[in-house]
Amino acid sequence: MTNKCIYVFLLLSVYFNGIAQSTYNIPIPDGNLHITTYGQGEPILIINGGPGMNSEGFTSLAEELGKNNLAILYDQRGTGNSSISEVSTKTMTMDFMVDDIEVIRNHFKFEQWIVLGHSFGGMLASYYVSKHPENIKALILSGSGGYDLSITRNLNLLSKLSQTERDSLNYWNRQISQGDTTYQARYNRGKYLAPAYIYDKKHTPIIAERLTQGNRTINTLIWQNIRAIDFNCTEAYKNFKQPVLIIQGKKDVMDVSIAKSAHELLTNSQLVFIDKCAHYGWLEQPEIYYQAIEAFLSNK
Repeated sequence: MTNKCIYVFLLLSVYFNGIAQSTYNIPIPDGNLHITTYGQGEPILIINGGPGMNSEGFTSLAEELGKNNLAILYDQRGTGNSSISEVSTKTMTMDFMVDDIEVIRNHFKFEQWIVLGHSFGGMLASYYVSKHPENIKALILSGSGGYDLSITRNLNLLSKLSQTERDSLNYWNRQISQGDTTYQARYNRGKYLAPAYIYDKKHTPIIAERLTQGNRTINTLIWQNIRAIDFNCTEAYKNFKQPVLIIQGKKDVMDVSIAKSAHELLTNSQLVFIDKCAHYGWLEQPEIYYQAIEAFLSNK
């Protein structure tokens, strides 16, 4: 029997701020997935952005949702504490990422669950809709990257930055490409890129830190795969009849047209735009963001 087959699934159970928190390692064919659950009740899977990012920046979101639900947060394959045998075109595909989601659902024996996808996570959630719509009770698209390749035409991070920020970002990109792999170089790059994602610059340090956590190799490989499969979930959206919440900041780096077109295709959807908010609703306008989700979950 291989080591893969004898993982102890439940590694740790604790209470954090009165919310039950449990950590698991679940085997997949080419590695393992690291999962943390918060609270109890109806399951809601949180798919973080990226690709190539761990789930660390979504802990506060999971804790909040865990007050009334069983919030499930996981590190996507090859990120954070989730491991795979190799990082390559063979292992880094959208289909394998969907398979991973099904491994989690089957492990917990959920017939259906609520799925929340943020940013790239919204794209992965959309692809999951196209593959396993029957397993989704409700869907939340938060600052989603969309359901097709429109993002590759509409996303212009540099247009959100000042000239000084662009110049500084270019400098640190050059430093990194020339071999500077220090934390400080990565943080400085993040510091000058962060303003593209936020409405209020007081949040720059948080997002800059988050941007240091990305795996650029995984990011590149997944985007290559997205293009290779001609990513398009239009028909899946048209056929999906479960309740959907589309929530996005009015100043999000994701073009508002992405949310509006998704709303038109998803016949059972509601669309919420948040004022004075960019890409991170729970960070910049937490009261409005969480109220919208709570109302949606209460009425789905």
